[in-house]
Amino acid sequence: MKRLLSGVGTRSALARVCAELIGDGAALTAGEAALLRTDGVPDEVNVDADLVATARELISAGGDPLGTLYCRIHSPDDRRPLGQTYTPGPIVEAMVRWAQAQGTPARIVDPGSGSGRYLLAAAAAFPGAEVVAVELDPLSALLVRANIAVSGLGHRATVHVGDYRDLVLPAITGTTLFLGNPPYVRHHGIAPEWKAWLTRTARARGLKASALAGLHVHFFLATAELGRPGDRGAFITSSEWLDVNYGSLVRELLLDGLGGESLHVIEPEVEPFDDATTTGAITTFTIGTRPEAMRVRRVGEVSALGDLTGGHLVDRSRLADTSRWSLLTRVVPDVPEGFVELGELCRVHRGAVTGSNATWVHARDGLSLPERVLFPSVTRARELFGAGERLDDTTGLRVVIDLPTDLDEFNDEERAGIDRFLRRARREGVHRGYIASRRRAWWSVGLRAPAPILATYMARRPPAFVRNPGGARHINIAHGLYPRQELGEDVLDALGDYLRTRVSLHQGRVYAGGLTKFEPKEMERIVVPGPELLRAGVIA
Repeated sequence: MKRLLSGVGTRSALARVCAELIGDGAALTAGEAALLRTDGVPDEVNVDADLVATARELISAGGDPLGTLYCRIHSPDDRRPLGQTYTPGPIVEAMVRWAQAQGTPARIVDPGSGSGRYLLAAAAAFPGAEVVAVELDPLSALLVRANIAVSGLGHRATVHVGDYRDLVLPAITGTTLFLGNPPYVRHHGIAPEWKAWLTRTARARGLKASALAGLHVHFFLATAELGRPGDRGAFITSSEWLDVNYGSLVRELLLDGLGGESLHVIEPEVEPFDDATTTGAITTFTIGTRPEAMRVRRVGEVSALGDLTGGHLVDRSRLADTSRWSLLTRVVPDVPEGFVELGELCRVHRGAVTGSNATWVHARDGLSLPERVLFPSVTRARELFGAGERLDDTTGLRVVIDLPTDLDEFNDEERAGIDRFLRRARREGVHRGYIASRRRAWWSVGLRAPAPILATYMARRPPAFVRNPGGARHINIAHGLYPRQELGEDVLDALGDYLRTRVSLHQGRVYAGGLTKFEPKEMERIVVPGPELLRAGVIA
């Protein structure tokens, strides 16, 4: 492998290695053929026979030297627009083992095949099955063609160079297995016409789709469209769809049509892909079914995946009733007697969005504005992390300028200073900003009243819960806990103590690398002692 890495360092050289492995007679697409043109190409890309022989030997031994070379030549940033992440062998093996336990398919489809890791492993497991690789990138298509040729699969393999959503599968006798790692592309990188395809195709099924959905959501829907009753599948994707609003399309498909069977979430700290910082969740399904339950679990390491049969059953009604499936992957203990969800005691509200912190957030010194529109506020999460148990003194905080919608209440001198400030903001175009332009009055931020307890909501550590006797306001970097009924200072102190010492990261929404987020409703679901226990000083 070292010799290949030193001898094949460009796209052109890699394409030439693939061409030598593929041999003559392959029907290449125009995009693939363009990569093999030699006019004006330096001589060094005309790779020698020894390099080709080395690649052939490594492929025959079960390796993926072409995929390794591709990742060496293309950095993760280069591969990000196409969402190319190469799946480690243990994950491929676990998914293929699951497929083997489901029966023998007549056809295997690998969407977003890359170098064909899934396709080759599944082809070896099912020697009688037709195999179909679907790949948008012409160079990756050459990789999979080369792997197919060396592995002797040419008589039963097809390479579709194009978009998976355009794929047409002819009717066959028997079932199709969909197996792979759909490209990881966020909605920003998806063309408007494909977003329209998503909403149109979902609507035809009586479902709603969001334009914010990532490409993996598109692939789930495309698979539901391509598949026939009895077809099976297993995809590894990011786990975001479990909890976010745009993931509702996947959740609904799995409950009706795509036929979810199991869900295996890899702990976010594991970062299952070597070449991307992302989460991982393996979903298995049987198309055309309406499951009464799904088996779900969470694993702390890739080696614990096994044959994807582990986990506990979650019934259909519970799956349908929750918008956060990640919570279902954990076995939740019963609520102890006398305990309640935080939401029964307090509403949790994120702070106001200013729309332009540079305009509305300032140090107090030097502002020629009325004191009554300057509100000491928590504007950085570190201010809460550094505060400890209580925020008694607000003098070190910056202020948020929060003007009322009606400016006629100010006297002439005050109004002159306010008008100067607003003229400057207008010159900077603040009034045309997305947030400001949608307010009742563009100049009025609309801070909430001081919350008795303030909390951070995104970090790689448990949230800070800080009592707020100083009356600081907060913007959208923090949550405020507002009691639904009057709670005495002693109860609020005890509640703050409990939250500060008992809340853990796993109760939030965990992203790759351990970054954890608590949305307001998620924070409201934290179980805490009820008022009587808090008054009695029960913290255990």
